[in-house]
Amino acid sequence: MRAAAGGLGAVKAGANYVASLLAAEEAKKRGYDQVLWTDAAEHGRLEEVGTMNLMAVIGDELVTPSLDGTILGGITRDSVLTLAREWGLKAYEREISVEELLSAQRHGSLKEVFGCGTAAVITPVGELAWKGDKMIVNGGKPGPLATRLFEAITAIQYGREPDPYGWITEVA
Repeated sequence: MRAAAGGLGAVKAGANYVASLLAAEEAKKRGYDQVLWTDAAEHGRLEEVGTMNLMAVIGDELVTPSLDGTILGGITRDSVLTLAREWGLKAYEREISVEELLSAQRHGSLKEVFGCGTAAVITPVGELAWKGDKMIVNGGKPGPLATRLFEAITAIQYGREPDPYGWITEVA
């Protein structure tokens, strides 16, 4: 649990990052780069990965947890959803349970998992661990959607492509 209902999870506050440091340190000791955060009440719903919004491609759908007051609704998250929908992908904001992710992995329908956020833009997740179960995602490599999204967003950020969305503000 990174944030509890009624707390600061949905706002950009230093406390959100400080509260995650011990868990991140423990994850690093176990050989992982980040923490997969679940809900505070039951620890059965996925919320975020590290300090980023969580995205998963299950079957032919891009899914991300709904904003419920514990998840920061980031600009990059919105950009990912906008682009995915514009490209004709099914993109949903809904609850994602740990069990759904495990089941999708077992049945071969878990295609990609990635985090998205301001600093990293898109960060692919190659391996997940949950209570002794390990899941390799997309052979441990960045998936095609994560790669396409990273390239499209950074192309707009750096002015290599036009910004039809009004995301860029020129600063003089």
